[in-house]
Amino acid sequence: MHRPQATPIAPKTASKFPRKHMVAAGAIVLSMAAGMLLMPSEPVEAERISQAVELNVITPSVAETPVVEEIVEPLIEWRELIVGKGDTLSDMFARANLSAGDMMNIINSGKHGKSLTRIYPGQSISYARDDSGKLIGLRHHISRLESTEFTLTEDGIEAEKIVLTPDVFEQYKTATIDSSLFLAGQRAGLSQNQIMEVAGIFSGVIDFVLDPRKGDNFSVLYEELYLNGEKIGDGNIIAAQYNGEDGEYTAYRYTDEQGNVGYYSPDGVSMRKAFLRAPLDFTRISSSFNLRRKHPIHNKIKAHRGIDYAAPRGTPIYAAGDGRVIKAGYSKANGNYVFIQHGEQYVTKYLHLHKRKVKQGQRVKQKQIIGSVGSTGYATGPHLHYEFLVNGVHRNPRTIVDKLPKAKSIDKREMARFSEATQPVAQQFAAYQQRFAMNDISADQGN
Repeated sequence: MHRPQATPIAPKTASKFPRKHMVAAGAIVLSMAAGMLLMPSEPVEAERISQAVELNVITPSVAETPVVEEIVEPLIEWRELIVGKGDTLSDMFARANLSAGDMMNIINSGKHGKSLTRIYPGQSISYARDDSGKLIGLRHHISRLESTEFTLTEDGIEAEKIVLTPDVFEQYKTATIDSSLFLAGQRAGLSQNQIMEVAGIFSGVIDFVLDPRKGDNFSVLYEELYLNGEKIGDGNIIAAQYNGEDGEYTAYRYTDEQGNVGYYSPDGVSMRKAFLRAPLDFTRISSSFNLRRKHPIHNKIKAHRGIDYAAPRGTPIYAAGDGRVIKAGYSKANGNYVFIQHGEQYVTKYLHLHKRKVKQGQRVKQKQIIGSVGSTGYATGPHLHYEFLVNGVHRNPRTIVDKLPKAKSIDKREMARFSEATQPVAQQFAAYQQRFAMNDISADQGN
């Protein structure tokens, strides 16, 4: 049996839609296909979102930027008080209107606090308060280079020692004596302390009251100290030389292996002798040693077993050597007096003192102040009467020192160290001297 062929349904169904509907359906199908082609895969989209999140974290919008407030430290105002003669720490605190309780807390805060109990004229105390008036800081200015700062907090008191290091420069000065060492030193630009140091260095070999003569000259190599470009003082004398009628004396500063500082000749002989040439500096002698001198008060020939040094009242008097005070008192003739025993053989006597600074039985060191010049007892004016006895016999203080034991020298085992330390100084000192001598020659030729 013949079966008729089936007719496809789709064409018949499609033929039933209007043409415009068919066109619209085709457009929809094409757009969906294009969308499928352009849409990224899931991993790619995830990465894009992740990058967007990360970008937002790294570069937040302006609205999300945090605001940082600047912390301004409060300005602390320090005030300074100068320590005057006779001032105590209590006086300084009272003047600054600071409490005694704060003072005691600082003093008891430790070793630095206890140092505040020793303040001296010329030093200063600085302090700072907070807005409520409470003490928060204190500074003790010991010198331009040294100070101690105390910080007061709720937790206690902190102390800090502050030591500044100055710049050190060498300076050289030379002078020729016209009337005295003191005036010559002043003309050369040396300070009073430096001139006294020069005299102290040579005090065992030169009596600067009688020995200097017109035309003598001396030179000094010393340190100058600077802080922030400003000179704040003088340092040590490194080398010194004195040329006089009695010879040439050169001294170099040297610190030995034990840490002792002294001045020595180029051969290592100490400039410090057993006795000073004179027991006080830069004065004039009104009466030298004379056994046939007429006494100015009694108007009689009376042995004058010593030397009179005329000087202003209050001038310090030094012990001529190490020893022990065997007498210190007052008598009608001698006024205030001090006698010192030096070893077994020697005794020095000091009469007509204004004030005594030592007591009987006290040990003294050479150049220690034992009193001051006065006019007590049989004296027509302020002066020191000085006597020197050897085994109980009066000797001329001017000449006896030359007959005493020689000075101490550098130990032979230390001479190599001494030479190594002083040789560069000697060369530098000589170079300065030569340079200034050539300048003087040029100046003379120019005239």
